[in-house]
Amino acid sequence: MKSSSLTRAVLSTVLQPVFSTRPNPGRTVACSVAPPKPKVPLYQRPPAFRAALSELKKWHVWAKNQAAAVGSTFLDLDDGPDSTLLLRELNWLVEDALEQPSLLSPKNSSSNYDDAAPVSIRACLDDLYKLWKQRIEERRPFQYVVGCEHWRDLILSVEEGVLIPRPETEIIVDLVDDAVRGNEELRNGIWADLGTGSGALAIAVARILGVGSGRVVATDLSPVAVAVASYNVERYNLQNRIAVRLGSWFDPLEDVEGELCGLVSNPPYIPSEDIDGLQAEVSKHEPRLALDGGANGMNDLIHLCNGAASMLKPGGFFAFETNGETQSKCLVDYMDTKMKGSFYSINITPDFAGIQRFVTGYRA
Repeated sequence: MKSSSLTRAVLSTVLQPVFSTRPNPGRTVACSVAPPKPKVPLYQRPPAFRAALSELKKWHVWAKNQAAAVGSTFLDLDDGPDSTLLLRELNWLVEDALEQPSLLSPKNSSSNYDDAAPVSIRACLDDLYKLWKQRIEERRPFQYVVGCEHWRDLILSVEEGVLIPRPETEIIVDLVDDAVRGNEELRNGIWADLGTGSGALAIAVARILGVGSGRVVATDLSPVAVAVASYNVERYNLQNRIAVRLGSWFDPLEDVEGELCGLVSNPPYIPSEDIDGLQAEVSKHEPRLALDGGANGMNDLIHLCNGAASMLKPGGFFAFETNGETQSKCLVDYMDTKMKGSFYSINITPDFAGIQRFVTGYRA
């Protein structure tokens, strides 16, 4: 792909920071059917289709007009994308779909390339019309349209049924980096990413741990998420360092109980009554089970906190993402009172916008 990951990753800031597929605490899962096969992101597909340049130009003009017509309607309605962002997304769609995206660049409007000549594309022209209509008319998230998300220095496959990783969650990776720096026991131990979704955190943490003996176990209740995470893990050739397991939260980790050196999670934390008020891209398309944290958004965070006490070895590190300052303070208060003596060095860390979002600490 020709876009920088930093440029594409900015797209996620238009979506409210909500994360990972939500397993019900304590629920066990049996899967007797073959896991679903993940969809191949658009940019990874072979350019097996052809269309005349003139027809592609016609589609491009139509798509730009569709985006321009939105104006600030979505922004005013639910803080959704405006025309400027949609036009930027259209440029990214062109980069992913065309083998030679520069053919639709305004700079090449006077080129000598024959308008009747066939152009190689990665989806048929009818599908390009359908994909852009879905983006505008249905508010389908752009990441689902192209099948991937640029996150940190990764390009991750995503699709319906898997939460789109947000930029805020990248801070957890930085917190892990700080924790393992100079601590070889943590760096070479077993880590867990609970509610892994696309596998973003698991992959990033494994890369931070390096090529030593450190390993990551990633769990998720969703068979779709497990399939997508496994796809992403294999794409980055980390299948020998990351095990992706199907199951609810700690259930797949019985073999490493009390042995974890690290635990990370960006669980569902949106209060139930707030979900319908989220952007249409989120509330209508991303899985509700990945959003709903219960009446006050704390259900899964409390469950994770309780489990961390039994799963982490002494000195083991944890980092949880929350909805903001209120939840972070509630979680810290819960640890200090209901779980007194279980953890130490508990801290709250802000996100990029200064919101107190991450709770970290160590097992006593």
